[in-house]
Amino acid sequence: MQTLIDDLLQLSQITAKGKPFEKVDLAQITDEVIEDLETRLRETKGKITIGNLPSLDADPFQMRQLLQNLIENALKYHRPETPPIIHLDSQPSENGCWKISVQDNGIGLDEKFSERIFIPLERLHGRSSYKGTGIGLAICKKIIVRHGGSISVKSRLGEGALFTVILPKRQATSPESNISQSA
Repeated sequence: MQTLIDDLLQLSQITAKGKPFEKVDLAQITDEVIEDLETRLRETKGKITIGNLPSLDADPFQMRQLLQNLIENALKYHRPETPPIIHLDSQPSENGCWKISVQDNGIGLDEKFSERIFIPLERLHGRSSYKGTGIGLAICKKIIVRHGGSISVKSRLGEGALFTVILPKRQATSPESNISQSA
């Protein structure tokens, strides 16, 4: 119960407690996240590969939280008989944005749930199958909206998932205006 309360508090504070944007190196943050998840990676025999990750204007704490949640999700929802393989990469996108991808070989999900997974407390699996509060991807979405971006997922049941995050390279407005425009 305490974990749920902590996660809900974290979700509610993304806008109120967000830090000012600064130049953030996503490759460095990803390395730090991987170091934090080293035990979990060893337990699952997981492997993470990293392509080209950019530097962009963002809240460093929230970018770390975003990447940690996406990677932890890939580790959590892996097929039991198959070690998780996770690949992070990016490429320039239109309108001065970065298209960042996090792809895994996990259990995947039915496309009809591709929006539902970003709703707080929504779970596609019972708590006995996979631990968690159902808030991690909602936190990701709220962070991305605060940064003026978007997130989507492409997946097939049993075939893994590809999360795509679109984030501006440079922030033209304050983070708070991004929230008010999207609310």
